[in-house]
Amino acid sequence: MFTFLFLGVVVLLVGWAIAKYNSLITLRNQTANGWKQIDVQLKRRHDLIPNLINTVKGQMQFEQDTLEKVIQARNAATTATGVADAAAKENVLTGALSKLFALVENYPNLKSNENVKQLQEELTSTENKISFSRQFYNDIATRFNIAQQTFPGNLIAGMFKFVTAELFEISDAAERAVPTVDLNLKR
Repeated sequence: MFTFLFLGVVVLLVGWAIAKYNSLITLRNQTANGWKQIDVQLKRRHDLIPNLINTVKGQMQFEQDTLEKVIQARNAATTATGVADAAAKENVLTGALSKLFALVENYPNLKSNENVKQLQEELTSTENKISFSRQFYNDIATRFNIAQQTFPGNLIAGMFKFVTAELFEISDAAERAVPTVDLNLKR
């Protein structure tokens, strides 16, 4: 009788360990999938930028420095490895693109150019997709990390050397600043 009870407990423990291991594998694969979704959107962004630069560079002759910074940031972003490196390099690229978009507003010919408008809309759409993909990635990566760090899952995670997933974070303190809104019509 004691032998059957002991075997039952062992079977339950082995079954639990297998189920926990499988759930960690599932979360790890979902995290990898989340990263690949971001990667797809980043590639789309990187592919659109040269088209935008080629479209505006003829009319923005006095803004070559800004165009060069966008190109340099784009080239650096394409070489990113890992989540933290990609986040840092993509933040630089986002800043360079923001400056470019602000400058385009100063050029009436560019502002009314249909190709420029279309490329800006595509880049804006891609930025939104990147943002949603990052949110999904951070959500699933957080679930994966929690599953590894809470008891008793941490026993299985430690035994099989699971590594916590990096999260996308705001690395630039200026991005954390609350924007100032002034709706005062009197000046």
